[in-house]
Amino acid sequence: MQRLDKVLSDAGIATRKEIRGLVRAELVTVNGICVSSPEQKVEDDAQIAVRGEMLERRRVVVLALHKPAGYLTATEDRYQPTVMDLIPEHFRKWGVVPVGRLDKATEGLLLLTNDGDLAHRLISPKNDVEKVYYAEHDGTAGADDVRAFAEGIILEDGTRCRPAVLEPLGAGKSRVTVTEGKYHQVRRMMDSRHLHVNYLRREREGSLSLEGLALGEMTEIDPKIFDRMK
Repeated sequence: MQRLDKVLSDAGIATRKEIRGLVRAELVTVNGICVSSPEQKVEDDAQIAVRGEMLERRRVVVLALHKPAGYLTATEDRYQPTVMDLIPEHFRKWGVVPVGRLDKATEGLLLLTNDGDLAHRLISPKNDVEKVYYAEHDGTAGADDVRAFAEGIILEDGTRCRPAVLEPLGAGKSRVTVTEGKYHQVRRMMDSRHLHVNYLRREREGSLSLEGLALGEMTEIDPKIFDRMK
């Protein structure tokens, strides 16, 4: 059971102060009965209505977005569009935030959730969640580059990356698989091998892929698919 005012505020209906006003005006019902106190405890399956409209209770939400280039992976920015501009308002009210980040110029799969524990599990390198990228770049990757990625690239600033998989796809094209998400990591790893990236797209994260998701589109994912993750 939870306090009514907490349930309503978590759902983004109003602030706690505004909720008190709604209750005084007899605009809030629980199971069809007007409530007299915002502190009233309500069951998890209680039917709550505000101004006659049934409340959809806050729940764990996981979204998969096919991020276009030109959007910052941030919750807000004063000057530039962010990925949150592509998310419907009711999901934003439920507190979804990006899991990790894709830089402004990178396209591809970006997950968002309001479950902090799940976000941590997806980001943490110890869980070995694979992130697969398609890259178009200067030059052509060769056997020496593949070996260097497998051994663990050391970036120009001394940062050591975990072993990764570089799969050459022909002239100027490669697929890269990493299990961590350091700042601009894939671009910097490729740069270290003189394979400057001109286009980058994340195609897969864990078992989730971009299949069927057009550029700029999003879909809701069943959180249960992550239950097997530690």
